[in-house]
Amino acid sequence: MKIAVLFGGNSSERDVSIASGAQVAKALRKVGHQVIAVDTFRGILSDKEQETLLARGVAPAPPNERDLMVIKAKTGAIVQPSYFVDADVVFLALHGGTGEDGTIQAVFDAADICYTGSNQVGSAAAMDKDLAKRLLVAAGVPTPRWLMAPADSDLVIQQLGLPLVVKPNKQGSTVGLTVVKEFERVGEAIAEAYRHDDEVMLEQYIPGREFTVGILGSRALAVGEIIPKYAEIFDYQSKYQADGAEEIFPADLAPEKTRKLQELALRIHRALKLRDYSRIDFRMDRSGEFWCLEANTLPGMTARSLLPQSAAAVGITFPALCEEICRLALSRQKSSVRKSR
Repeated sequence: MKIAVLFGGNSSERDVSIASGAQVAKALRKVGHQVIAVDTFRGILSDKEQETLLARGVAPAPPNERDLMVIKAKTGAIVQPSYFVDADVVFLALHGGTGEDGTIQAVFDAADICYTGSNQVGSAAAMDKDLAKRLLVAAGVPTPRWLMAPADSDLVIQQLGLPLVVKPNKQGSTVGLTVVKEFERVGEAIAEAYRHDDEVMLEQYIPGREFTVGILGSRALAVGEIIPKYAEIFDYQSKYQADGAEEIFPADLAPEKTRKLQELALRIHRALKLRDYSRIDFRMDRSGEFWCLEANTLPGMTARSLLPQSAAAVGITFPALCEEICRLALSRQKSSVRKSR
């Protein structure tokens, strides 16, 4: 296959996307595919530039606002479809922002370009946490209670209690997220979340163990448990810095609990109309009940990211995972062409 790997973007998850894209490109070449690596900011990268990106890794903090403003100004419409018309498939290694909210998916659909992952409908539904939760409730999936800012103070205390989570409504990698333990700190947490989005969610905090489940095609992969080492939540540093968290695949769970999580993850994947692959995150409370935190339509794709670990635990190597994601997209496109004839 001729595969264009698209990464970078202009969201606060840019560094994570670059790490994903560089490793995906290397993995796909390893299994014999022709790959071009495209940064939304710089265009097609040389082999030397890609090696530099592989060695760089993810910084301890997301890019600052000034750097992102420069990138947004130069990126413009984020991509030029002319980069991709000759590729069999575009592997989307973007995270957050217009790369994951359905915008780039709509551009590619309009240009009739085959790409990996969910379409604009599923991408937008999962990225908008308020909308996603409404769909999960309709599907009978437990999810923490929530309110959208601005919210009445008495209602916040009555319905959500303390501690509570304050976060941007359309953001990933816990950027702009705060766990608030004192009601007097809610205002500053909301202000911080508004720095990253124009909508802010206040959410019930579920104490307990954190789990994640990868989805590939119509299959739920291994359940993993995440234990942050230096924070009470799986924050940006815990996710992307070495030794930030213990990630256990498969998780130490009773078989019936594992099956329940996998069934819930598949139900969520379908309820949000996702495609090809995703990663679904959960908390298990002290009574053993599971609560869906969110669905990730373009999860991290370095070899040590959670989805690849979920796949590895059932015998799927990182290159094989990347290749299968591409094949799912191509198979869907061929099926669409047949139906249109």
